[in-house]
Amino acid sequence: MTHTDILKDLKKGIYKPIYFLHGEEAYFIDMVSDYIEDHVLSEGEKGFNQTILYGKESNFQLVVDNASRYPMMSQYQVVIVKEAQEMRDLEDLIKYVEKPLSSTVLVICYKHKAYKKFTSKFGKALKEHAVILEAKPLYDNQIADWVKDYLKKGKLLPEPETSHLIAEYLGTDLSKISNELDKLILNLEPGSTITAADVEKHIGISKDYNIFEFQKAIAAREIQKSNRIANYFIANEKKNPLVMIISSLTGFFTKVYQLHHLKGQGQEMILKTLGLRSAWFLKDYQVAAKTYNLHRTELIIATLKEYDLKSKGVDFNATNAPDGALLKELLWKILHPG
Repeated sequence: MTHTDILKDLKKGIYKPIYFLHGEEAYFIDMVSDYIEDHVLSEGEKGFNQTILYGKESNFQLVVDNASRYPMMSQYQVVIVKEAQEMRDLEDLIKYVEKPLSSTVLVICYKHKAYKKFTSKFGKALKEHAVILEAKPLYDNQIADWVKDYLKKGKLLPEPETSHLIAEYLGTDLSKISNELDKLILNLEPGSTITAADVEKHIGISKDYNIFEFQKAIAAREIQKSNRIANYFIANEKKNPLVMIISSLTGFFTKVYQLHHLKGQGQEMILKTLGLRSAWFLKDYQVAAKTYNLHRTELIIATLKEYDLKSKGVDFNATNAPDGALLKELLWKILHPG
């Protein structure tokens, strides 16, 4: 089941005896676990009927003892085992898993990695008796849509580029991203359209000096603007690591390369091939394709690969230049052919 499916059932008051939540994306595990912790029992019931355990400090017998009790003046009791991946004897819970108490809601949170032993006796027992969630991380290209959906649920509407700007700078840690998005939801009026200025004010990502403005400037070969943004990145290196800049530019010019090979194709086919949702996102690639012909684009991609290695400490010429110097060199080679 997905976290969405589980939450739908929980919101209908459908509670199962065991939830086994595992996987790399802790955010989805927390969503389900937190909902159960906050909503299954009333505040008055929680004192006697809700127990929070931690894997590193618990053993299977402690979990079984708590899960096997009957609730007091309540239909259910809730037992949540957080960081269950730290339990050395987790699989000794098999006897309880095979015959769980229907009045207990046992939540096992196995974080930061997927549980791999579903062919074991314990794994098979889980598959038969537990609701299982594998919380998989989102791909990089899914983050912007997730940001957009999160903000919509918060009754805010991001401008088309805003969700991409946020995704590019905040990475893939959904817990971190949601914390930053909550700042927008708390500070802006419901129904507001989120602009780059709002993002700069409340999250701290500059509306003028960001990777998208950098790509636009390079695409149009605006030398002064490109250098101005590069200097800002160098002065704010922690927020703008070279590895991230190169990765973004590589993705950008890879699409420009694809665009060169799509001449004569209809816009719908171009958007589908490039993985773009609308023509609004296509314009910068079209500008770059006019500025840099196919051969030049190929050279730029090769240069980006070279500087990607250098940014990661693999410099076959052993120059060991600092990141700021590497960015200036890279930008010069992109903007000045030959």
